[in-house]
Amino acid sequence: MVRHPRDSHGQKGQVVKFLVTGGAGFMGINLVRFLLDRGHAVRSWDIAPFTYPEADRIEVLEGDIRDEGLHERAFAGIDVVVHCAAALPLCARDEIMSTNVEGTRLLLQTAAARGMARFVHVSSTAVYGIPDHHPLVEDDPLVGVGPYGESKVLAERVCEEFRASGLCLPVLRPKSFVGPERLGAFELLYDFAADGHNFPVLGSGRNRYQLLDVDDLNTAVLLAATAEADVANDTFNVGAVRFGSLRESFQAVLDRAGHGKRVIGLPAAPTIWALRGLEAVGLSPLYKWIYETAGKDSFVSTDRIAERLGWQAQFSNEEALLRNYDWYLANRDRIAAHAGVTHREPWKRGALRLLRLVI
Repeated sequence: MVRHPRDSHGQKGQVVKFLVTGGAGFMGINLVRFLLDRGHAVRSWDIAPFTYPEADRIEVLEGDIRDEGLHERAFAGIDVVVHCAAALPLCARDEIMSTNVEGTRLLLQTAAARGMARFVHVSSTAVYGIPDHHPLVEDDPLVGVGPYGESKVLAERVCEEFRASGLCLPVLRPKSFVGPERLGAFELLYDFAADGHNFPVLGSGRNRYQLLDVDDLNTAVLLAATAEADVANDTFNVGAVRFGSLRESFQAVLDRAGHGKRVIGLPAAPTIWALRGLEAVGLSPLYKWIYETAGKDSFVSTDRIAERLGWQAQFSNEEALLRNYDWYLANRDRIAAHAGVTHREPWKRGALRLLRLVI
């Protein structure tokens, strides 16, 4: 620790060496860039190759977080762990549970054994399931929907065990976040917009729906990693402060595309039944938590993180989506043609590709 660069708030602070699990993923690469820009040192640990230009500015460890043989190399010299790695909803149930629950437990065991100063766990608002009230607060019941939601609830329970044993363990629950490198379900919107198609939503689309820009999430991570332990050692919702309806948010992207297309509402009940059937036979990438919440209000309170950590969101829903859409347009030609299961790949559309023919 020899340099003391000023962070994004103009405060003088020490260089911190971060271990970022899932560093080659969508959140991971954005966090790596964010930390490098603020003078910190980074080691990325991911099962996927780290194929970004930043590779020569960081340490790269390629491998599985569940491989305990890699833990010594992964944790050596690290000040703070930021745990972003996860098996995402389109993965098989066994893979999701093994990675998200047992993988998290293994990391926490090593962190505790080494006396780590801080372990930041990135969870999800999927832990709230399909809620019956808003805004959601951190003390609301946790009800995971589907393997991914269930795994995130179980992983948080593991975190609670280690926090109780003395590890400083901030837990962040972000809303769905977007920004450079984000594809996944959002690629459907961007592709329809760029090619001049209307875009469908469940119901009227007038439900209030909160998103999050990845840089606002990165700011939350850094605050959780560097704030005093007595205020950081807690669980925090993270979401855009300025947001409106889902229709308004998606329409901003269609307007940016300039084709005069509109958001089109689909009857909620029959569409949900159709999506359930398509999911059951593997003909839709949309899973239950997405289609059961997309037509309803969905937003969390960010009062706790604002009051305790001084966090402030910079981007609105629309600004976050447009920033991501502009990146998509600039990189569309090089985006992998093959579909995958991560947020950095287009998802297989199955029967949803037929929507382009009728709307």
